[in-house]
Amino acid sequence: MTNASSTARAIEFRNATLGATIAVLHETEPAGLADALHKMLGGMPDFFSGEAAVLDFGALPAAPARIDWTGLLSLLRRYQLQPVGVRNLPAEHLDGARRAGLAVLDSAELRDRPATAAPAPAPQPRVAPPPPAPPAPPQINAGTMFVDRPLRSGQQIYARGGDLVVLAGVSHGAEVIADGSIHCYGPLRGRAVAGAQGNAAARIVASNFGPELVSIAGVYRTFEKGIPESIAGRAALVRLDSGGTEQKLDLQPLQLD
Repeated sequence: MTNASSTARAIEFRNATLGATIAVLHETEPAGLADALHKMLGGMPDFFSGEAAVLDFGALPAAPARIDWTGLLSLLRRYQLQPVGVRNLPAEHLDGARRAGLAVLDSAELRDRPATAAPAPAPQPRVAPPPPAPPAPPQINAGTMFVDRPLRSGQQIYARGGDLVVLAGVSHGAEVIADGSIHCYGPLRGRAVAGAQGNAAARIVASNFGPELVSIAGVYRTFEKGIPESIAGRAALVRLDSGGTEQKLDLQPLQLD
């Protein structure tokens, strides 16, 4: 069975420099968001592993008449997201957000706070300026995570912002997730979620194909009725096919020798 996400996503996730995940909401009804999250994440619980989240309401097409804060926060916590604040929220809903325990993080909210004047510093004697500090070494972002051990049932690996290369096997009940592509050089038996943040160009490559679920950019496929004989236990490539009216996953055998 293949499920495709709609063109207009109900929710998007973005990284932020403040150490939290930004959840950009395109609607606020928990029922619609639950369906979108199930399609995007394959229904996997514990996807975000307790990460803090800021809810961004700036992409809503119109201000909602009401927001079910209890249902909304409960849904996000089901995927182990911990909502801590809101931004771009219509003014009529700010009190409700605060009552739900969320901080208001808009810059306008910060400007409304009265500034406290700092006392003038006492004059200091003039001293020679310190020598300039040596430049910091450049930070290298490898962009690829390598895992050289087998992943057992219940284990999860997430390559945030890059590709994931698994040099051993992925057992039934284990999960491998990447914002980029996934390469598995051992038996792939668990769940593989590539393009977790919406990268439609991501791929899943396995030398021994036999997963429970594969997903790319929120479009997923399960194998309750079995894996196609042409790729079962063999080298295979999974990619997103957007050529028709509906997005679907394209599974192809690979010739590695």
